[in-house]
Amino acid sequence: MKRDEIMKVLLFQSGGKSYRGESAIEIVRGLERATADYPYSGQSIHQFLLWSLDKMGDRVHPRELALSDRLGDEALALNYLCLCDEYGVGRLLVDHQ
Repeated sequence: MKRDEIMKVLLFQSGGKSYRGESAIEIVRGLERATADYPYSGQSIHQFLLWSLDKMGDRVHPRELALSDRLGDEALALNYLCLCDEYGVGRLLVDHQ
């Protein structure tokens, strides 16, 4: 297998569950589906991230809670997963297959 053919798979662990996907959006959508009290299922990634970050307000520094309107969904989702990892809300891993 050539170097550029290596597939990256993301793995995110949180709350005793593991979420796996080829993109951060796939992982965040999995988190969304698993969140029973999320009232806007199926709407934009941006909406879920705002809601989820609001729930983490007691653990995460306020400057980290703002979402940029300049970033696309994949970048926002990846930044969210990294933030969760940094603050101990979950663990983000990259598996190079």
